[in-house]
Parts: sequence; structure tokens; C-alpha cells
Amino acid sequence: MKKTRFIELKQIFRILNGPNGCPWDKKQTHKSLVGSLREETLELIRAIKSENFNHIKEELGDVLLQVMFHAEIASKKNRFDIEGVIDVLIKKLKRRHPHVFGKAKIRSSAQVVRNWKKIKAGEKKKSGRKK
Repeated sequence: MKKTRFIELKQIFRILNGPNGCPWDKKQTHKSLVGSLREETLELIRAIKSENFNHIKEELGDVLLQVMFHAEIASKKNRFDIEGVIDVLIKKLKRRHPHVFGKAKIRSSAQVVRNWKKIKAGEKKKSGRKK
């Protein structure tokens, strides 16, 4: 089986957080990384606005770094891992696209947006979350 770059990325995070890994990385928490996540997100937005695709690619990598970091922190505490994050995302995408993965009939982008909002509101109500 060919080793994917994603598998390599997961291995790098395990090494960075392992016994011989990076002391700074191993000390980070979800809260300690909030500023970095905010900064990287804003840098991505600026790159998108500039339409500089090399910069967008780099900043998307920095946002992915944040996602991986948070998943690794949670994994060390047996809460969830990156595979769990991906699983939740896959289920959400399928649930919110019933016109693609189900039997719903939708003919326009406007209908997609209305249906997405309706599904999302139902999910929030069911989970008890406000946002």
C-alpha cells in the first residue's frame, strides 16, 4: 500500500509529541493554541482576498496544522483523534447534502442554502448548542 502524505503527517505529529519529540509541542493545549488558530485563519483570509494561490496553499497548510494539533492534543487525552474529526465531517457532509447522497430533489443553489440552514438548525436544536 502506498504511503500517503496524510499518513506521513499523522506520523510526524506522533513523533513531535512522542518521548523524543518537541518539548514546546508537547506542552500545548487547546487554549494555548487559540491565538495561533485565529492568526492562521486571518492569514488564510488575506491570502484568499489577494488571490495568490501559492499563498493560499501555504495558509491552508497552516490551518491544517492547527486542526492536526488540536486533534493530537485530544488524542493524548483519549477524547478523539483526527480520524474521529474526519468521521464527523463525512457524516455531516452526507447529512447536509441529501440532494446528492439521499433522495431530496433540489434544483438551485438557493434551495441548497435554505435546506442546509434548515438541516443545520435541526442539528443545533437536537444537540442543544446555540451556535
